[in-house]
Amino acid sequence: MVNKNFGFGTQIRKSPYFDSTVKWGATGFSVYNHMYIPRDFGDPEQNFWNLIEKSILCDVAVERQVEITGPDAYKFIQFITPRDLSKLQIGQCKYVLIVNEKGGIINDPVLLRLAENHFWLSLADSDVLLWAQGVAVNSGLNVKINEPDVSPLQLQGPTSAEIMIKLFGEEIKDLKYYWFKELNLDEIPLIVSRTGWSSEFGYELFLRDGSKGNELYEKIMVAGKEHGLQPGHTSSIRRIEGGMLSYHADADIVTNPFELGLDRLVNLNSEINFIGKEALKKIKQEGIKRKQVGLELDCEPLKGPNTSFWPINKDGKKIGKVTSAVYSPRLKKNIALAMVEINHSEIGNNLKIISDDKEINSKIIEKPFYDPKKKIASS
Repeated sequence: MVNKNFGFGTQIRKSPYFDSTVKWGATGFSVYNHMYIPRDFGDPEQNFWNLIEKSILCDVAVERQVEITGPDAYKFIQFITPRDLSKLQIGQCKYVLIVNEKGGIINDPVLLRLAENHFWLSLADSDVLLWAQGVAVNSGLNVKINEPDVSPLQLQGPTSAEIMIKLFGEEIKDLKYYWFKELNLDEIPLIVSRTGWSSEFGYELFLRDGSKGNELYEKIMVAGKEHGLQPGHTSSIRRIEGGMLSYHADADIVTNPFELGLDRLVNLNSEINFIGKEALKKIKQEGIKRKQVGLELDCEPLKGPNTSFWPINKDGKKIGKVTSAVYSPRLKKNIALAMVEINHSEIGNNLKIISDDKEINSKIIEKPFYDPKKKIASS
């Protein structure tokens, strides 16, 4: 019996896969982009091992799409991101930033180019649909901006390729990292991309008909059974190991790209005009005052990720905060992403973290903490 009594009312939307996730063991949800996202299928450490040893299927319909179409769609999308899109081809994806007029990050979506003037922004957790529609009103550009009936699933892990071959045939092996294809699975319309928020090899399946959500979920689970596929949720352990950002935690509207080391996503040396360009030029010229670092925490294994920003002290003065912390069972240590004052950000520096009125010793180390060249995800 599927329990449909989760919830706070109709203002929080359920995904097209909701009933299947509950059937397959989801017992806890959080809210992301005004939708429920499954966050509990049992032991999060087991979920991590399922991901890195076999594969997991994650309901990430909360990654809503902002669709930009119309004669000026390319001009508009270039106007709202500082990344140079001049070489973006049809069928290709790019990781981009959306920034405001002060250079603060509003979102860090994956951009898909479906046609010459047809784009999707696959969102992190913030209201970019409203931002884009607001910018469009005064842009003078001929564009249409809406949220289409599109809901992603993530199939991630080392056996995901075998599962995809079973579903779509051998030709799926030709799909390159950060590219996508339009496919159908038994009359279920999909966009399938070689992307995912896991730092592991994997795919995203963008369902283009929400009425077929549970049907799609069940087909993938059946196909994956012999390959060890498990239902799961996005792994905080693995994404922190990989140094992947979680919006509202590791970045927000007062964080700029340079503080995160994302200079490659900002093109200041061209004629491209985009929102925040002058502000980002000034920040680059004056230099950043704080920087994201990786930390190793010297304490007993953390029982779960931090649920508040832990202050970081140096010589009795607050110099930053821990944004994401977790115990990695693979690395057998506590690791964290943190934002600290630039003059305390060197590798090897020792810092004090305050958690629940306890002091934790920590040291700045290189990040990402595992697979720094992302060979796993791109292979």
